[in-house]
Amino acid sequence: MILLLDTSTPTCKVTLVSDDSSHDFSWESGRQLAKGLLEYLEKCLEELGKTLDDVDMIGVYRGPGSFTGLRIGVTVANTIAESSGIAIVGETGDDWQNLAIKRLRQGDNDQIVMPIYGSEAHITKQRK
Repeated sequence: MILLLDTSTPTCKVTLVSDDSSHDFSWESGRQLAKGLLEYLEKCLEELGKTLDDVDMIGVYRGPGSFTGLRIGVTVANTIAESSGIAIVGETGDDWQNLAIKRLRQGDNDQIVMPIYGSEAHITKQRK
């Protein structure tokens, strides 16, 4: 099963692709992405009777998008891929999912995906 993950906006998008089907999920994560992403992924998989162990490959949207959202999503995807010993690719653009699936099925593996933010981060100064 291929896990496709897009955390570039406050709406986290997950697509799970098997040989014969594709299932789309979305979650209005707001400011809960870091706290809830793994739990949400497990919930999506559970709806299909699957677990993270059933994920064979990962495609992740690299950006541009939210600095924090991309950082969290890409880090979680990289961690799952590394700890499970599975392939991961990162893609951009409107057709990123199809490009990622094609690359994964061809045997590509970026090993680690780095986000593309599209602009400098807007980091506010810490309050005293």
